[in-house]
Amino acid sequence: MARAFDAIIIGAGQAGPSMAGRLTAAGMTVAVIERLHFGGTCVNTGCKPTKTLVASAYAARMAQRAADYGVVLKGEPGIDMVRVQARAETIIQDGRAGIARWLAGMDGCSVFRGHARFTGPHAVEVNGEILTADRIFINVGGRAAIPDMPGIDAVPYLTNSDMVALKAVPEHLVIVGGSYIGLEFAQMFRRFGADVTVVEKGPRLVGREDEDVSATIREILEAEGVHIRTDAECIRFASHARGVAVGVDCTEGAPEVIGSHVLVAVGRQPNTDDLGLEQATIKTDPRGYITVDDHLETSVPGVYALGDCNGRGAFTHTAYNDFEIVAANLLDGQDWKVSERVPAYALYVDPPLGRVGMTEGQARATGRPLLIGKRPMTRVGRAVEKGETFGFMKAIVDAESKRILGAAILGTGGDEAIHGLIDIVNADVPYTVFQRAVPIHPTVSELIPTLLAEMQPAT
Repeated sequence: MARAFDAIIIGAGQAGPSMAGRLTAAGMTVAVIERLHFGGTCVNTGCKPTKTLVASAYAARMAQRAADYGVVLKGEPGIDMVRVQARAETIIQDGRAGIARWLAGMDGCSVFRGHARFTGPHAVEVNGEILTADRIFINVGGRAAIPDMPGIDAVPYLTNSDMVALKAVPEHLVIVGGSYIGLEFAQMFRRFGADVTVVEKGPRLVGREDEDVSATIREILEAEGVHIRTDAECIRFASHARGVAVGVDCTEGAPEVIGSHVLVAVGRQPNTDDLGLEQATIKTDPRGYITVDDHLETSVPGVYALGDCNGRGAFTHTAYNDFEIVAANLLDGQDWKVSERVPAYALYVDPPLGRVGMTEGQARATGRPLLIGKRPMTRVGRAVEKGETFGFMKAIVDAESKRILGAAILGTGGDEAIHGLIDIVNADVPYTVFQRAVPIHPTVSELIPTLLAEMQPAT
């Protein structure tokens, strides 16, 4: 006999537990189903452990540069990778435990540990038991995509999940994929002492960004000794006595790179292939992402998809915003839409890239008259004082409406400073509101009004 709940939540990632909290607070009975670890990608293999490793890598870099600041160290700084990984593992375990305690303390919440499969539009099986609910929320996240590249099945390779568990520094780490995940690991493991080569099929790194952003990120990484191979048109793998031979067929350089370890970081795929979605007639796109409308409802009324599995965002903050949208509409009588979300994110190389809205290329493609401002970090006092002057700040504005269309801050503190621009874009007010602001000195953010005041018409 089926067990009935007011709501079922499949997956305890960023959106799931928060959804359970709102629903149980409203007096509903909720079943939360998790097959592996609480916290999803963010807690277990994404944000928390990787940014912990980034912090260790930053400390290593500052130790390496100590003499630049007049700090004298006795001997060369070393890396204890066991302790580095243990620090990340502690944060992972604390995150999981915190979510477990939160869910256990919710009145009306029942937690099921097991794999969920749909048996009908509003019925789910877990551990041989059938659960039913009028409302079901799918929050199953995603995993590393492994394309069918020649030889990939014949060699050992790592994914982002494996990287956060490494207890030894690779001799030579070859990273296939020159985008967000790959570049963060490239820089951190170079700082830990590994030789690192990034192999990218496209003509430049992080191809979705403007060319000046891509070029500067490459400059930053190469300055630290990371080798970059772009235009790798025929990536292939073969066993080698020293590890793995990665064929690249680049227009320049040797035709293959020999690595002791290989990280495949070429994209993500949703965890939707084993949920029995066809039994519920829940539609997916050709890549497996669950199709949702502007309110994140699937093709089945009352069934919603939140987070990475819906293809509408690939970040922890977009997953959480998915929860906010659905909760506001179902429980607060609102009409929030995912299409109204302003895109914003960061790339955590050092210095980080903070981004909001359109790229310059996207803005130019609209045909609107534009104002564009750009300021190198060498002209930002805070960056000069810290001795971290790589990068620049850039803003793109609609010349007629005076609205900020997009901005990028690639520089020290860029992931934090970008929020001033995010707030202005979301408030939908003209950039001129900055003119009467009195920012704090010395900060990176204090140069945003100056950047905007110095904009020039796009040519």
